[in-house]
Amino acid sequence: MPANLTPAYFEAEKRFREAKANQDKIAALEEMLAVMPKHKGTDHLKADLRRKIAKLTQASERKTATQRASMVLPKEGAAQVVIVGLPNAGKSQLVDGITKATPTVADYPFTTQNATPGMMEFENIKIQLVDMPPLVSGSTQFWVPPMLRRADALIIMVDLSDTPLDQLVEISMQLEELKIGIGEKKSEEEAPGWTWKKALIIGSKLDLPEENGTAEADLQALRDEYKGQVPVLGISAKNGTGLEDLRLKVFEVLDIIRVYTKTPGQKPDLNDPIILERGSTLADAAEDVHKDFRAKLKFARLWGSGKHDGVMVKRDHVLEDGDIIELHI
Repeated sequence: MPANLTPAYFEAEKRFREAKANQDKIAALEEMLAVMPKHKGTDHLKADLRRKIAKLTQASERKTATQRASMVLPKEGAAQVVIVGLPNAGKSQLVDGITKATPTVADYPFTTQNATPGMMEFENIKIQLVDMPPLVSGSTQFWVPPMLRRADALIIMVDLSDTPLDQLVEISMQLEELKIGIGEKKSEEEAPGWTWKKALIIGSKLDLPEENGTAEADLQALRDEYKGQVPVLGISAKNGTGLEDLRLKVFEVLDIIRVYTKTPGQKPDLNDPIILERGSTLADAAEDVHKDFRAKLKFARLWGSGKHDGVMVKRDHVLEDGDIIELHI
């Protein structure tokens, strides 16, 4: 049976052949389906067009997933901490002042368009700080939510010279839209599908409000917003005020420990610690050294949190920051 295709169909078919992007091809195919005469003579053609649409849709989804994955920065160092805030909050100036990264720093908003990582040194480890584009309601780029969810912690930055509490409320609302929570963790029943993050609230540009004597009051208001559950620190990246305290506070918020290993008869390497969550056991440390060590571990000797240096400890011994372990398998 002849298909009796219309001029509108052939025009859409021409656009399909000329299209370069998958979405344009899909749009042309859908138009071809819409203007195609509806009778038995077009049944096979309809099925063919639907198969092409399905194939192009799958290809587009794979491409989007690849793009999303490529935009999410791999973690480096002891942990990854992502910095979020409204436009012109001072995120880039902080990363510029405390790491060796060189993000664009300017007095106008939206100077940061991509994720810019930098390594912050704390004693003998490095922590990755990531400068992000500003949070703007309704304009969050597709790769930002997975970056926030994968991060080990968030730094929420507000400008102390411009109604900081209002900024914090706005940022909190935008995080809630993404189902990302900070502060007191709710149950899965109360907040299904949410991700809860360790967080530190930073009041930037401390040098500006101090002139009017409002800095401490603003910082206290920020603490009160989360009932003291999220630590708050004031800094000035411009003159360096509070940056050393910030290094320590980030380490404390991450709630991680450094554990060192040694081989019998040798000194430990104190420059390359194992990074573990606080509360980790000797068995966890053994697995971090090598995935097979957890099962093969017979015992270990411990220097640090044991009652005596070199004391023999069991697999379930909870380690502390600075412990030195000698594994025997």
